[in-house]
Amino acid sequence: MYKKFHLKNNIPVVTVNTKDVRSICLGIWVKVGSRYENQEENGVSHFLEHMFFKGTDNLTAKDIAIEIDSMGGELNAFTSCECTTFYIKTLDEHMEKAVKLLTDIFLDSTFPESDIEKEKNIIAEEIKMVEDTPSDYVHDLFSNDTWGESGLGHSVLGTQETIGKFTKGDLLRHINKFYGTDNIVVACSGNFNDEKLISLLNQSLGCLDRSGKPKNISTPEFIGRLNVIPKELSESHICLGLKSIPYGSDYRYTMYLLNTMLGSGFSSRLFQEIREKRGLAYSIYSFNLSYSDTGLWGVYAGTDKANVKEVIDVTVSEIKSLSTSITEDELQRAKDQLKGNLILALESTSNRMANLAKQEIYFSRYFSPEEVMVAVDSVTLEDVKNLSQSLSREKPFALTLYGPVREGDMEAIKKIISITP
Repeated sequence: MYKKFHLKNNIPVVTVNTKDVRSICLGIWVKVGSRYENQEENGVSHFLEHMFFKGTDNLTAKDIAIEIDSMGGELNAFTSCECTTFYIKTLDEHMEKAVKLLTDIFLDSTFPESDIEKEKNIIAEEIKMVEDTPSDYVHDLFSNDTWGESGLGHSVLGTQETIGKFTKGDLLRHINKFYGTDNIVVACSGNFNDEKLISLLNQSLGCLDRSGKPKNISTPEFIGRLNVIPKELSESHICLGLKSIPYGSDYRYTMYLLNTMLGSGFSSRLFQEIREKRGLAYSIYSFNLSYSDTGLWGVYAGTDKANVKEVIDVTVSEIKSLSTSITEDELQRAKDQLKGNLILALESTSNRMANLAKQEIYFSRYFSPEEVMVAVDSVTLEDVKNLSQSLSREKPFALTLYGPVREGDMEAIKKIISITP
């Protein structure tokens, strides 16, 4: 059952109590990520996330590791464009220890100078690892091409140059600026007692008295252009896309269904046409990235340079044809697939915790799985056709090519994606 509480400092806590599991997953979400960073501090949100595990007033980094391992649990964090999240998942019998460990890390980390210098090297290696994985790296390049040099165009990891300059003072300033009560949401899913949870949180997180600074940002302009980054690789890596809709849009379920039909799953149009029918790629899929004020509907494919033009041509044709060729049967299959994916995902306490937090952050309310399924079922064939036409009509695509590309293909590719040669 869903419940919403407020700690004594007004931090919202959203919970779903499930008695038929033996785990608890608790997350602290801070509404700040890479899009809110200045150019000079790009990567500070992610860097700070790492540093929260290097010791507190009460525990060393090794103590933290021993504590979570002794519970057989998981303690971790992640950073995105708009949020930084810290979470712990354990057996329900360890709830009190789990809450104390997570809040100790969140409130009382000391950020030792020596660990800051070591972490610079660790994150530098993380950046290299991404750059050495073209199928991942092309997404960072694509975001930068699509949204520009700031905001959503920022890499979550930052750059070698920016992270090399971070000091303890930079981390503390970021905390004082953004890690306040106005920017925090707590979510918890699993088998636990709500009153006990709130009591434990009020003894720690509920005592936080920083308010946090509002994040004043403007909606970025989507940039439809072609960018080619030549590199000697065995495959060419393609990211292609169009401006999409914000996270809270009334058309979000229509968008989910469009994306499902285009390139989500083995029966999707792109998988069937490009991989199964033509044998042009091993990896081909579409994705929908939604933010608080805008979105991106994209496709990734990895293929031999001889096939780049054909893969792009087929992909653009499939996107543009959606508005006229979707059938009732295809839409119904997409609805069944989407609802099945939702229910299966929510059987995990971790996924349910994340779903709770995102709904609170973007909607300030809760949509039950039953409400979501009704909303999915209510989408009509006309809805998906209209949205498809609205997104793709007479607009240039953004296209990033990373790897080997035949020079003779460029003029044809520009025409395919509606960019004037």
